[in-house]
Amino acid sequence: MFPVRCQPEPFGEAGAAGLSVCPVSLQPEVILHGPPSTNSMSSPESPAETPESPAETPESPAETPEPGSLAPPAQPAYCNLGEVRAYLLPFKTCRSRTPGSLSSSNPQPPPLPKKNLSRTRSLPTRGVPGAQTSQTRKPLLGWHRMDESQAGPGSAGPAGPSEELTSGEDTAAALGLLLHGWHSPEALHNALAARELQGLRAVHTRLGARLTGGHPGPCSAGHGFRLLERAPCAESGNTLYYRVVRAGDDTWHVLAAKVPKPGAKMPQLWGLELQASLPQHYNVQGLCGLLPEGALPGAPWTGRVVLAAEVPERTVAQWLAELGARRPEKLAWAVAFTLLQLSAALELLETRGAAVTELCPENLLLVAPRGCAASGPPRLLLADFGRVHQRPPGPPGPHATQLGRLLRTLLGPAGVPASPLAAGLQRLAAQLPRERPSAAQTRGALQVLLWGPGLELRGRGAALGPWLRVSRALLLVHLAERAAGGEAPGLEEWLYCEYLAGATEASLGHALELLGTDPK
Repeated sequence: MFPVRCQPEPFGEAGAAGLSVCPVSLQPEVILHGPPSTNSMSSPESPAETPESPAETPESPAETPEPGSLAPPAQPAYCNLGEVRAYLLPFKTCRSRTPGSLSSSNPQPPPLPKKNLSRTRSLPTRGVPGAQTSQTRKPLLGWHRMDESQAGPGSAGPAGPSEELTSGEDTAAALGLLLHGWHSPEALHNALAARELQGLRAVHTRLGARLTGGHPGPCSAGHGFRLLERAPCAESGNTLYYRVVRAGDDTWHVLAAKVPKPGAKMPQLWGLELQASLPQHYNVQGLCGLLPEGALPGAPWTGRVVLAAEVPERTVAQWLAELGARRPEKLAWAVAFTLLQLSAALELLETRGAAVTELCPENLLLVAPRGCAASGPPRLLLADFGRVHQRPPGPPGPHATQLGRLLRTLLGPAGVPASPLAAGLQRLAAQLPRERPSAAQTRGALQVLLWGPGLELRGRGAALGPWLRVSRALLLVHLAERAAGGEAPGLEEWLYCEYLAGATEASLGHALELLGTDPK
């Protein structure tokens, strides 16, 4: 075994300066031992041998130690080489060492910082002082995000009585109440009803933006066109529709080329001009312009044709025939839902002083709603503007007689089973030519048939206000449940939101009177 000679430096100026490195020679020195004797070996507790100065040569005499310094040992000492090398390595900044023996115990690590744990609170808390958001958002019933209570060192601690009082003020402000309003049930109910109506209108606006967005816009000279297939994708009473791709610089859209059938009546020019000038409406076919002649070589038509923004899939007559064969119990609902959308389109025409001369299920087109499930109800499009003419001033309800006739036609061939909804539709078909309501009033009656209230609430003193408030609250709960399950609201939910967001006690009363009057 080769002992390692360790040379501790005397505590002089270097020790006083706080140096943490003790120069030790790492080169092992071989010591030849003779026969065992008491002078050749010593116990580890014996003093070490007098070291040589690193700056001196072996021939230089040893310096005499100053008084008060450590006396040089007379014999070599045995040390742990690993401990020596570990002591010579640079120390971490967070650990301080004092000059001393190499075998001294390491200091204990510093204690961990204490964390202040606070109980999670459900009441609103204040955020970090001075922090501002990009846009001010009105809280819903005063609730805030949970991470606001964990904002950081600058956030407020647990709420005391004064902060809870401020949180109550936030909730009251969200409901439009003063603090004394909490003790008035009537004021609280009115505030909740107003907040529910506001939320329902916001949901209706967002759903409408999703369902009505993505309009392709008008055609321009830089667009290119390509025919997808030579067979028509849909066929109405007097028009064939072909799918055409319009490509621009960065986007492309699939449009529908409207080609008149051979031998069809010439459309009225005034109605086509009106269609091109109408604003975008969910139930009115939008136009993108004329397809230039010769833009599609080999197309199965000649001359210029009109390009429509929506590609139809079938007609109302075809859809009802397919639905009657598969699910006849849904026929009454499908008829009411179809006429509800048609009434919305006719309402727009009546505001422009126009009317359709003939309404038939073969000329009413259906397309898949944008962003909705394929199994949901289709979207209706009023597309036959060649039969639209300017209406002279006269009594309201220019479409009442035609809507009554169309309703009886849809209920007859479809073979609708008997149900309360089917009975209500039959009653409405008899009332339309007699009462001659406007398209807006007809739409209100169809909304009542689809979603209520029932005829038992007809008459003076009926609780139409409470029915509205309860229906709005239940619809919001239904939408929240669907959103929690990952289901996106569809066309039916959007139209139901539109109904409850715009309905009043007066409008519900008029619709019930129209449906409840016995026809003579």
